Amino acid sequence: MKFVDDDGSIIVPKSVRPIIEIPATSLGSRYGAIRQFRNGKLHIREYGSYYSVHSDSIDPLDDPLGHLIVDAPEYLVGILSGISVYSALKDGSVNRSKNNRTTPNSPSRICDKTGPSPYIGAIIAACASYALTRSLKKLAKRRG
Repeated sequence: MKFVDDDGSIIVPKSVRPIIEIPATSLGSRYGAIRQFRNGKLHIREYGSYYSVHSDSIDPLDDPLGHLIVDAPEYLVGILSGISVYSALKDGSVNRSKNNRTTPNSPSRICDKTGPSPYIGAIIAACASYALTRSLKKLAKRRG
């Protein structure tokens, strides 16, 4: 059995610690866990036969923005990307010429009432940005 997972969290078999005596929380990414717990900077995820334990740099209850910046930047990047793309598509400011004309096949037609909703573009941008940032974060942990 390995004792450190791919994210650098410590694996604790339930045979070593069968019960966690702090209340469960919904704050944090579950990554397939049954439940998760927080106690200050300590973050515990419960899986079938083990717990995954790591310590965050910043307690999300004390400083939520700091936690997003330092411990969970993939969420912040995803949120900001989604908001940026939504704003651009909603305002119709993407690929507009100076004369405010578009050609029939112009990418800015997505902003027309006949095109897809700006929400779709925002969701795609947010998910893609999150996935890319999460992958880069994992790669940096492996190398560092």
